[in-house]
Amino acid sequence: MTSPITPVVLCGGMGSRLWPLSRVEQPKQFQPTQGKGSLTYFQSTLQRHRSDSFGEPMVVTNARQAAIVHRQMDEVQLQGRVIGEPVGRNTGPAVLAAALCAVREDPDAVLLILPSDHVIKGDINRIITAMRPAADDGRIVTFGVLPTYPETGYGYITDGGSYKNYPGLHRVAQFVEKPGYDRAQRLIAAGGAFWASGISLMRADTLIDEFARLDPETHAAVLGAIDAAQITSLGIVLEETSFRHAANEPTERQVFERTPAIALAPLHDVQWDDVGAWNAVYQISDRDADGNVLHGDVIAMDTTNSLIQSETRLVAVIGMHDAIVIDTPDAVLVTHRSHAQDVKQLVERLKAANRREVASHTARDTAWGRIETVASDGGHDMRIMTVQPGASLQVNGTGSGPSLLTVMSGEGRCTIDGAVVVARRGQSVAIDADHALPLTNPTARELKVIHLIFRGEAQAPTVLRDALLGAPPIGAPAPQEVV
Repeated sequence: MTSPITPVVLCGGMGSRLWPLSRVEQPKQFQPTQGKGSLTYFQSTLQRHRSDSFGEPMVVTNARQAAIVHRQMDEVQLQGRVIGEPVGRNTGPAVLAAALCAVREDPDAVLLILPSDHVIKGDINRIITAMRPAADDGRIVTFGVLPTYPETGYGYITDGGSYKNYPGLHRVAQFVEKPGYDRAQRLIAAGGAFWASGISLMRADTLIDEFARLDPETHAAVLGAIDAAQITSLGIVLEETSFRHAANEPTERQVFERTPAIALAPLHDVQWDDVGAWNAVYQISDRDADGNVLHGDVIAMDTTNSLIQSETRLVAVIGMHDAIVIDTPDAVLVTHRSHAQDVKQLVERLKAANRREVASHTARDTAWGRIETVASDGGHDMRIMTVQPGASLQVNGTGSGPSLLTVMSGEGRCTIDGAVVVARRGQSVAIDADHALPLTNPTARELKVIHLIFRGEAQAPTVLRDALLGAPPIGAPAPQEVV
């Protein structure tokens, strides 16, 4: 009996051109495709390949994002294996790690390699499953998209002629990496050129053998990282020292461009977009009579051909054309559609200025619950932390002075000077600079706490230090009212 194809979903990268929706700690693949409440790009990828032809997915992601991967899989009632990368090493080592793990469970495993952040419309699975016999016979099948314009941000694959024994499969004549505009025009005019979709199908052992032959150093590094991997409740985390020795290269450059096993399957009648910038989001979205794409609480007057998106509040736009307006709780982007690619340069400026808005949203999910920054100024942050029942974490102090943890609701268990104590509603705990407070929610209800942090050069004022010393003792009855 033929085993089902294993979808391998690659969840690396930030997607900086989709800032402020995409952040370093919450990249675009985990963001909703059509505004708040819709499936994320990652979830849409999982759902796309959910049939009898496919088995449980395998996800390769940043180890710090394993919790959100599991949470988003749970939301669509899917289970899968998660491989956590301690550092990013591009797609080559990620795909090899998946292949090495898969072949240990099934020596005949066939993998479908999938980017996690693309939008695809059409019956792609019909073409993928038709290529299964070629993959079983040792071919590495890469899927190409018929280009509709001379895009310079994509790689191209040119057709080298069809295979007689594999209907729909073609030889690869050449890989062309992100050509200039004039060359892209010539490729399209000549015919037989396809955009490289980033999707591929192969036996796991075929890929492993080619890596061992073409890049034995990376093969050894990834194998060592798997053998010494840490097993956690969220999956495995590859051993960092070995993994760092893997070449920081894409699979295409490490294997596909150098192997005689490579083949091309055109994705006819399939719409594809890698959604690399906000203008691409506009192009693939349904528009109203004025050519606008509106998500969230938005009012548009005398506005045409624009993308306007709001997460939490009313956004009103008057007299704008070909505009992009993206509103998030802590940042707003306003640009012309023709400048959508320049958002990446803006993100680089934000990184250089060490702006936290490029790193994380004010609210983010974690392995233990959720954390939201509700107020911030030059030297202080106030965060609300929601700890799920049974979850544990460490709340870190800062080098600038003590921070203050106050219970809003629920009950927390802390370890202070080796003793386990209980904190209830209205009670506070001071965390010394450069110390960590172990905190557990032992109850069956959520624990909500306020964490007041002093950062940078800010110092906790004397009056607050005195208040900390006079805070209600841990374990004492909680006050009736909390102000």
